[in-house]
Amino acid sequence: MLVEQKLNTFLELINNSTNEELIWINGYLNGIMSKQVTKETQPVLKTSVNKLTIAYGTETGNSKKIATEFAAKAKKQGIHAKVQSLDQYRLNDLSKEEYFLAVISTHGDGEPPAAAKKFYDHVHQNGFKLPKLKYSVLALGDTSYPLFCKAGEDVDEQLTKLGGNRIAPLKKCDIDFDAEADEWFASVFSALSENPETPTIISRPATVKKSSGKKIYTGSLLAHINLNDKGSNKETYHIEIEAEDVNYQAGDSIGIVPENKTAIVEKIIELAGIDPAANIDYKNELVSVYDLLHTRLNIIYLPERVVKKYASVVQQEIPATKIDLLDLMKIYPVKDEKEFTEILKILEPTTPRLYSIASSPEAHSGEVHIIVAKNTFSVGNEIKYGQTSEFLSRLDENSELKFYIHPNNRFRLPGQDKNIIMIGPGTGIAPFRSFIAERDATGATGKSWLFFGEQHFATDFLYQTEIQNWHETGVLTKVNTAFSRDQEEKVYVQHKMLEHGAEFFEWLHAGSYIYLCGAKEPMSVDVEQTILKIIEQFGERSEEEAIQYLDSLKEDGRYVTDVY
Repeated sequence: MLVEQKLNTFLELINNSTNEELIWINGYLNGIMSKQVTKETQPVLKTSVNKLTIAYGTETGNSKKIATEFAAKAKKQGIHAKVQSLDQYRLNDLSKEEYFLAVISTHGDGEPPAAAKKFYDHVHQNGFKLPKLKYSVLALGDTSYPLFCKAGEDVDEQLTKLGGNRIAPLKKCDIDFDAEADEWFASVFSALSENPETPTIISRPATVKKSSGKKIYTGSLLAHINLNDKGSNKETYHIEIEAEDVNYQAGDSIGIVPENKTAIVEKIIELAGIDPAANIDYKNELVSVYDLLHTRLNIIYLPERVVKKYASVVQQEIPATKIDLLDLMKIYPVKDEKEFTEILKILEPTTPRLYSIASSPEAHSGEVHIIVAKNTFSVGNEIKYGQTSEFLSRLDENSELKFYIHPNNRFRLPGQDKNIIMIGPGTGIAPFRSFIAERDATGATGKSWLFFGEQHFATDFLYQTEIQNWHETGVLTKVNTAFSRDQEEKVYVQHKMLEHGAEFFEWLHAGSYIYLCGAKEPMSVDVEQTILKIIEQFGERSEEEAIQYLDSLKEDGRYVTDVY
C-alpha cells in the first residue's frame, strides 16, 4: 500500500496520461517486476560442500568447455571447483577426492581420448578402493557410432566397482550436448543439496535448453579434383560441396556416412534369398532391406563382437576375426529369410568418417571443402580400399552428399594479431588451408608459418599455386616444405623444423601458437619430439624443463593437435 503523498502523485500521473502513455507505464512496471521476480528466484545452494574437482578428457575441446562452464556455475553456488585435464591429473589424488566429476569423450572404437588414457587405464587396474569418493560422469559421444559414449560408461562403471558412490546418474550426450549438459548440471546440484550433510537447494528447477539434434545437410558437389599429378602413386581429391545455410568455423570437421557398393548389396540379398523391398523396423522406422544394406548398416570389416553375434544366430563356431558380411555369408550361410532378418538386427550402423574442413566460412560462403586421400592397403594378395575414401573418390560433380558438422572448439584460430605455426603434412594441410583463407579474408595482422610435406614436389605438392600466392602476398609469412622421396635420404617436416630451430623457438618464445594436423603415428610423435629438441637446444633448457615448457603450451592452448 502506498502512503498518501505517493498515492496522490501516482493518481495525478495516471489522470494526466494518454492511453498510449498508460500502456507504456504498464509495460515498464511489468518489466521491473519481471526482473525482480527473476532475481528473487535465482537458485541459492545452501550446502556444506565447499570444494570439488572437475576433470575432463577431450580431443576437440568440448569436454573442457563443459567442465569450465560447470566450474563457473559451481562458483556462483559458493563451491570452489578445481578444473583439470585428465592428462595433467595426479592419479594418486583420486583416492583423496571426496567430490569428483568427470567429463569424458569417446573416440575411435569406444576408446577414451589420448588425454584420458592414463586415467582410464588407472581406474581399470585392481588393487585400490575409493570409499570416500562421491562422483558423477558426463559422457560425450556421437550417436552415429555403435559404441556411443563407451569410454564414459566404462569410467562410470569402474568408479562404482572401486567403491565410489554415484551422486548423480551417468549422462550421455550427443554432438549437440547443451541440453543434456544442463540437465547433468541440475542433477549434480540437486544431488549435492540432497546429501544428508547438507541443507536443500532453495530454487525452482533450472531452465533447460532443448537440443535441436544433429543437423544433417544435403549438399551438391561443385568440384571433384585429383590434386596429384600424373606419375604419383597417390590419389588425393579436393571436393567442394555447396549446401544451403551451412554453418561452421575454421578448424571444424564434417562427418560423412559412406554408401555401400550396389554390387555387394545385391550379392548379399541374393545369398539371403530375401525381397529387397521388404520393410524392416529399424530404430522405429520402416526401412527396406535394400536401403538398410546400402545406406544404413555396416557390412564391411565387421568387428569381432558382431562376428560373435553372427555365430550365435547361425549356430556355428566362427573364429574371432574381422570380415566382410558377404564373405561371412559365403562361408557360414544363413538358413532362410527369417534368420537373415535376425542378422540385420545385429549389424551396426555405418560409422561416419570425419574430414577436416579445408575451406573458410568467410572466403567460401555457402560451401564446404574437404581433402580426401584414397586409402589403399593389402589383405593377403588382394588390394583393398578404405570404405569412405573410395566412396568419395567415385563421386561425380553434381552428386548429392549428406553430411553433418563436427565442431572442434579446441582447434581454433587465436586473435588476429597472434602469430601461428602450422604443421600439416599430406592431408593435414586441410585445416590450414581453412586458417590461411580465413586470415586472408579477415585481414589478420598476425604472422603465419606453414610446414608442409609430401612424397614428391612435382606430383604431390597439394595446393601449390594457392600456397605460393599466399606467400607472395604476405598472408603466409614463411613456408617450408619437405618432399621425402625427392632425394636419397628421406626428409620430413620435423627435419625442416629442426633446420630452422632457432627461428622456430623465437616465434614460440614470442607467443606464437602451434597447430599440428595429420597422421597420429608416427608423424605427430616425431613432430612433438622435435619440438622438445628445439626447446632444449635453442631455448637452452634441460630435458625436464623442455617437457614442462611444452606442457604449459598445451595447458594454455598454444599447442593443439588434430591427429588421426
